[in-house]
Amino acid sequence: MYAEPLNALPSSGPRAWTRATLDAPDCWRYSLSPDGLSRLEAAARDLQRPLTEVQAPPDLREVLQDDLEPVRAALERGRGFAIIQGLDPTRHSEDHARAMYWLLGQGIGTPFAQNVQGTVLYDVKDTGQSVEYGARFSVTNADSSFHTDNSFGERVLDYVGLLCLQPARSGGINQIVSGFTAYAELARRSPDSLDVLRQPFHVDRRGGTREGEPPTVRMPVIQEREGEPLFRYLRYWIEVGHEKAGEPLASEQVRALDLLDETLSRPELRAEFTLGAGQIFLMNNRWTLHSRTAFEDYPEPERRRHLVRLWLQV
Repeated sequence: MYAEPLNALPSSGPRAWTRATLDAPDCWRYSLSPDGLSRLEAAARDLQRPLTEVQAPPDLREVLQDDLEPVRAALERGRGFAIIQGLDPTRHSEDHARAMYWLLGQGIGTPFAQNVQGTVLYDVKDTGQSVEYGARFSVTNADSSFHTDNSFGERVLDYVGLLCLQPARSGGINQIVSGFTAYAELARRSPDSLDVLRQPFHVDRRGGTREGEPPTVRMPVIQEREGEPLFRYLRYWIEVGHEKAGEPLASEQVRALDLLDETLSRPELRAEFTLGAGQIFLMNNRWTLHSRTAFEDYPEPERRRHLVRLWLQV
């Protein structure tokens, strides 16, 4: 792939933000218009077919178009993330909220499968599993580290959506960093390390394989595409991938990954927030990286942290 000069990508502007330059948290939140919310509620009520077979009707898409345009602008030309408000847990059952979320997501992009089983609405909650034994971070209560989703997938994932049905008792703080800022920091501090990150690494596919497919895929952590950085990264998947491939990470690869993690972990570069019940978090998965702190759940099963994830492609 053609690699642009190190300083060719924007290092300033609304997409290359830090905590100090990012707009105020109130600006991250977007509400549906009364008409849009009413139409969405009605369309999502009493659906007869399995939910994921339902396509948002054209008239609903048209009504929601103006409501969602600022969200799309934020995802592509702005900070790279947005929080949509309006789903009310006191009025909308979990099934109704899921249906509204499914239809709303189709106003942003096209859903696609998140595993080889074809799941398109994926429940994110602690199941007591461990990543050390093959589980994804999404079904544990562990700190996830900064990453992008679908880093081992064949297709580039544009957006990630998370609907909060139940927040955790404590912890589970969402964190997000601009890839434009991280890229600029890497180019400034260590161009050699940035070059290493542009080369392929073995990435564990976390069981996301079909018969005859290898357990890892070779993928660069950072690419440049159409004037923006493209990140595909989760450190643990790379470490496991190289173990499975029988190719230990070289010292320069470890140094480059350490520098990337150090950059992403700097508090002055990230935004932080906690999702409340009924809120939808959307992020650009190409050039933002996100993390979630470890959390503690309520003892009652019905009160345990529960999010629903959508993967969307433009």
